[in-house]
Amino acid sequence: MGSILASAGYWEMNVCWEAAVCQQVNTAIRVAVDYAMCLVLARRRAQWFVRNLHELLILALPVLRPLRLLRLVTLLKLLHRTAGNAMRGRILTFVLGSAALLTYCGALAVLDAEENAAGANITNFGDAIWWAMVTITTVGYGDHYPVTVVGRCVAGGLMVCGIAVLGVVTASVASWLVEQVSSGAAAAATVAEEPMKQEIRRLAEQVERLSALLENADGELRGGVVGARGDHSPSP
Repeated sequence: MGSILASAGYWEMNVCWEAAVCQQVNTAIRVAVDYAMCLVLARRRAQWFVRNLHELLILALPVLRPLRLLRLVTLLKLLHRTAGNAMRGRILTFVLGSAALLTYCGALAVLDAEENAAGANITNFGDAIWWAMVTITTVGYGDHYPVTVVGRCVAGGLMVCGIAVLGVVTASVASWLVEQVSSGAAAAATVAEEPMKQEIRRLAEQVERLSALLENADGELRGGVVGARGDHSPSP
């Protein structure tokens, strides 16, 4: 009975291993075909090859295949166009999109490195995505951690990216708060200065009217003095 169970377990393990190998081979073939098609369809193949050496590296190293998701950066360009003309909105859109993309890529990379490692505690995608979120936000609960060299390198990259993301987000929020306070203070100052401006305009109009009256009175006074001199002058 024990030998039957052992053979059944071995058969099941063998089937799982063959399925995993088939999946890896299928993925490698798809990546190779995609790379070859892009190279063939490129107008300047030599220039495309030089500019896309990372694609060749991803093709050669399966652990780097999650980085192909960086092609989704084109979606960030679309968000960039629809986010408005504010520089802060564009920066925040790029940062949040990059953080989400890095979290997903980091989860896939650490899962690929840790899934079959001895003593690993990150063995499914749920644990991997939770670990990536905890790591990129620099929280570090410690309930899941990598045990392989590749996994720890991924963790180091996520930590550095997490610090950069938090710095940019904090700076954007602080800049937004300062702008809101400044605009509110400017609006309050404008409202407070409006009555004073109206009073100044009213006083200026009164001064203009008084100046006109004085000029008229001075002209009439001079005309009267000239007429009086003419009446008192001796006749020839």
